[in-house]
Amino acid sequence: MDVKETAEYLNMSVTWIYKEAPRSGLTPYKFGRGRNAKIQFKVSEVQGWVRQQKLG
Repeated sequence: MDVKETAEYLNMSVTWIYKEAPRSGLTPYKFGRGRNAKIQFKVSEVQGWVRQQKLG
């Protein structure tokens, strides 16, 4: 998933994905270098992260 798709899936802002997702345990994968680098997330990892966020 790219950043926009991940933001839509999580119902979060794109800014949150860039700044807070890595701090929250989501692993970003960077493709390319510099300003043209693309950030992607594995669908299975995002879905697993969502399952872990359930309140007890």
